[in-house]
Amino acid sequence: MLEKFYHSTIRKAVISFGNLFNNMYIDRRNENDEVIQTIKVPLSYAPRQKFLARLEAVPDTDVKKDVQVILPRMGFEMLSIGYDPNRRVSYIQQNRKISGNSNTADTQYAPSPYNVDVALYVYAKNQDDGLQIIEQILPYFNPDFNLSITAIPELNVQNDLPIILENISYDDQYEGDFYTRRMIMWTLMFTLKLNFYGPITKQGLINFAKVNFFNDEELKERMQRYSVEPGAGQTSGNVTSFIEKFEDF
Repeated sequence: MLEKFYHSTIRKAVISFGNLFNNMYIDRRNENDEVIQTIKVPLSYAPRQKFLARLEAVPDTDVKKDVQVILPRMGFEMLSIGYDPNRRVSYIQQNRKISGNSNTADTQYAPSPYNVDVALYVYAKNQDDGLQIIEQILPYFNPDFNLSITAIPELNVQNDLPIILENISYDDQYEGDFYTRRMIMWTLMFTLKLNFYGPITKQGLINFAKVNFFNDEELKERMQRYSVEPGAGQTSGNVTSFIEKFEDF
């Protein structure tokens, strides 16, 4: 029953999400409020626990180490996927496109709506670095931001990808002795509204139609049949003439 297909739906969404935050900079200033350094904030796809373990791996004080982890940094990860019944549409709706052979069409049934939860982490070693990053993100989400992606290139299906900012949490781990590394972490929780499409199938074009109907209200028992088909020599999808027939019975 299940067919082999792959539309890279999650991969496209995750890449689009990451590209939103892939070009962020912060400024370092001196006591005269002059910019002395501009830093690009690195971004990577990494689980939170793995990154925290790396930050907390403080080397022995007797061992000289120039750099442990460069901050600030940003990371994001996909957390969960859940069905969204509020966006469900009729299953019989289809996307169609005439294929290279004009006698057939590529068809695909309506997609299944799902919500994907994604977390964005901002790691900083001082308050000002973290606040600069957060203030460059929040104005764009009220509380959502829409991206346009090509969901199914074969059928030219374009989708809006709403990215909703659900909540923000803040954690400042500044407890311990002088050898403990300070870490400020902001966590931004997002929801991505995705549509998952099924396989693309071939379907023949409709060249003949027949309709049964009652044309006269006073003749309830009399039914008429109306049929239409391509005219002589017109057998492809580019039909320019028709043969119409009425029948009484």
